[in-house]
Amino acid sequence: MLLVRGSGGGTTLTGTIYERGEQSPSFKGAPDEDAPYVWVCDAFYQVQSGGSELVVDGEPIRVAFESPTPRGFDTREQAIEAAEDHVRTQFARVGVPEDAVEVEVVKTDPE
Repeated sequence: MLLVRGSGGGTTLTGTIYERGEQSPSFKGAPDEDAPYVWVCDAFYQVQSGGSELVVDGEPIRVAFESPTPRGFDTREQAIEAAEDHVRTQFARVGVPEDAVEVEVVKTDPE
């Protein structure tokens, strides 16, 4: 399992890539269980009211979360590229510039 973690604006977002042979989540909308690599991460966007509070660059904002969007990939490289793009997109949605987002990929053992 790979954790793809983006940090920017004083906050962090982490998603998971399930690798070949690991049990990926099974729920409505999950990708084909035969996909060798499955990416799962929250998506969010800024709202004027409601939602949850998130502090970005020291300022509180409100965000609403969309359902996680699992995606299947044939290669590890495709999954990592899509994951990094997804993380950067989420930060852009709340005003954090792409060049201010640091993304790291961390290998971990599923438990």
